[in-house]
Amino acid sequence: MKVIAIINQEFSQSVSDSFTTFFDSLTAQLPGIGMALLIIILGTLIATWLGQFARKRIASRTNDPLMSQFLSKALKYTLIMIAIILALKAAGLGAIATGIFTAAGASAVVLGFAFKDIGQNFIAGIILAFSRPYDVNDTVEIGENFGKVKALEFRHTKLKTFDGKDVYIPNSDVLTKPVTNYTEDGFFRWDFIVGIAYENNINEAKQVILETLAKEPNVMTDAEHENFVIEDELATSTVNLKVYFWVDTKDFRKLALITKGSVVRNIKEALENAGFYMPADIQEVKIYGAEKDFPIRISRDIINELKSEE
Repeated sequence: MKVIAIINQEFSQSVSDSFTTFFDSLTAQLPGIGMALLIIILGTLIATWLGQFARKRIASRTNDPLMSQFLSKALKYTLIMIAIILALKAAGLGAIATGIFTAAGASAVVLGFAFKDIGQNFIAGIILAFSRPYDVNDTVEIGENFGKVKALEFRHTKLKTFDGKDVYIPNSDVLTKPVTNYTEDGFFRWDFIVGIAYENNINEAKQVILETLAKEPNVMTDAEHENFVIEDELATSTVNLKVYFWVDTKDFRKLALITKGSVVRNIKEALENAGFYMPADIQEVKIYGAEKDFPIRISRDIINELKSEE
């Protein structure tokens, strides 16, 4: 019994000494832990402020909101990582920080294969931040997606389609697929066909169309972008003229569609007012067989209507 009591006493003393050592060590490290928390908090605040400051400065100098947003986020997260490393060192946990980076380096190859797409999109995002085929609010077509560019993130580009969808396209796809920009130079060309009768004067009709285009406020033209009309086809019952005209793409889609509709309507009315005839397609019906008479049946309602008119 005395042996057991001695063992219990020694165990209790050992546990007590361990807790005492732990609390003494914790107490000694409290200033370092407090300093580490302060460094993390101040580092996050400073990183956020510097990120916003960098975004405004870059945007004002380059007039490029996509690049400024991307670089400001990269700066912010880099500064936060530096603050975390300094905090670990201040807390006396520098060995842990070294171990984390060593483990990260050792696992980089494995994670590289596992998250290859994420790495590709991140690198593609960096490339697009400095050299890309669009800006914010540009109307673009990337693959099958068509809409306005709203944001460039680390992994994806956000498009807002004209039917209200939010589309997130991986940056690697943006970098490797053809990108059609409808807004870069501000011009987009519409075209449509109008048919006039064979007996009408073609040159006079073309002149009426060009005069109508010149009156449209939203139809654009300059030395490089000229509106014109050409003879397109000798159809069954009409001479088809193809009208080409330019519209502004800064507010593409709605304004462009409204402008096209206005042009079509005004040209149709101008041609009619000028005396041009726009016939419909003529269909020729042939009946093959031995019948000599063409059977016609008139309904009783039509006969009654004709009698009432007499």
